[in-house]
Amino acid sequence: MKISKQYKVREMAGEHIIVMPGRYGADMTRVIALNATSLYLWEELAEREFTLEEVAALLTKRYDVDAETALRDAEKWVGQLKDCGILV
Repeated sequence: MKISKQYKVREMAGEHIIVMPGRYGADMTRVIALNATSLYLWEELAEREFTLEEVAALLTKRYDVDAETALRDAEKWVGQLKDCGILV
């Protein structure tokens, strides 16, 4: 899977967000806020193909979590991006 190139992270008012593309440009009614962990994963994975296991490995590398918890969190993160149509 891969993050679609049409989505970019922007910083607005101190928050990191993804603005969903609209029919005539950015759709400011559809914004996704990223917490620090989501931003870290996005920055690490934005330009390449990746697997759930790679997402989990990034989480265990940076945070004090076991492999099982990291995989569950990776599944949730990927699931949310899929639900929003961000992954290709």
